[in-house]
Amino acid sequence: MAPANLPSIFNATSTDIEQLLAAQCHIGSKNLGVNMQPYLWKTRADGVNVVNIGKTWEKITLAARIIAAIDNPSDVCVISARPYGQRAVLKFAAHTGAQAIAGRFTPGSFTNYITRSFKEPRLIIVTDPRTDSQAIKEASYVNIPVIALCDTDSPTEYVDVAIPTNNKGRHSIGLVWWMLAREVLRLRGTIYNRETPWDVMPDLYFYRDPEAEAEEKGEEDKAAAAEEEAPVAADSGFAAGAADWEAAPAAFPAAAATGDWSEAAPVVPATWESGAAAATAPATSEWAEAPKESGW
Repeated sequence: MAPANLPSIFNATSTDIEQLLAAQCHIGSKNLGVNMQPYLWKTRADGVNVVNIGKTWEKITLAARIIAAIDNPSDVCVISARPYGQRAVLKFAAHTGAQAIAGRFTPGSFTNYITRSFKEPRLIIVTDPRTDSQAIKEASYVNIPVIALCDTDSPTEYVDVAIPTNNKGRHSIGLVWWMLAREVLRLRGTIYNRETPWDVMPDLYFYRDPEAEAEEKGEEDKAAAAEEEAPVAADSGFAAGAADWEAAPAAFPAAAATGDWSEAAPVVPATWESGAAAATAPATSEWAEAPKESGW
C-alpha cells in the first residue's frame, strides 16, 4: 500500500501509516461508488470496503501542494457541516490562516454578494461531499476548485481532488485534517523540515462531546474542592489543640509547678468570679416588686 507516484521526500513514514490505521481511516462503508473504485484495496468477507492507505497519503500530499500554491492563505475556505469535523476545520483554519465555516452553510455565501457571509475563495475543502453538497454546488457555479474527504460511497460530482478516507469517524476525520495541516506547514516552511516533528498533537483536531466534557469538569471540581477542605480541617483542629495545651499551665499553676495533675484546680480570674457571683445573685427587690399585668 505504499505510494508509488510520489518523490522519495514525500513518502510516508511508518508512524504516519500506523496513525492512519489506528484511526481506522482505511475502513469504508459497504457501498461502493463507481468513481471510488480506483481507491479500493479489497472488500472484506463481511462486505466492508477497505481503502488503500497509500492512495490516501498520495491525495493528502497532493491537496497540501495545492493549498500551499495559493499565495494568500485566507483565500482557502474549509467547510464542515457535520459536528465531527467542525473542531478540525476550526483548528486547521487557526494553524494555516484559512477561513472556516463550521456548522450550517448559508446558501448564497459564494454566489450572492448581498449576503453578510459572502466569500470569494480560490479553493474550498469540505469534510463530506454529501453533507456539504450546497457548498460544492455553489462552488461549481463560480468555478472554485473543490477538495473533499470522500468515503467509498460518497458522491464525487464537482469534486476535483478526492481524499479517500473514512469520513464518518471522529478520529479519522481529525487525523486527516491534522495531516493536511502539517503537510501545508511543511511546504510553506513553517515546520523546518520533514524530520522535525510538529508540536501539535492530533488529539486537538478530534471531536469532543460537550456533555462528557462538562461531566468530567464537574468531577474534577468536586475532587479539587474535597482536597482543599481536608487540609483546612486538619490544620484547624491541630491549632485548637495546641492553643489548649499552651493555656493549660496558666490555668493550673500549681500542677504545672509540681507536675501532679491529678488534683489540679483551675485558677479563676477575679473577673470570672464577679461575673459568676452576679449570675448567681438573687433577684433584686426591683424585680421582685415588678407589677404584674392582668393579661398575663
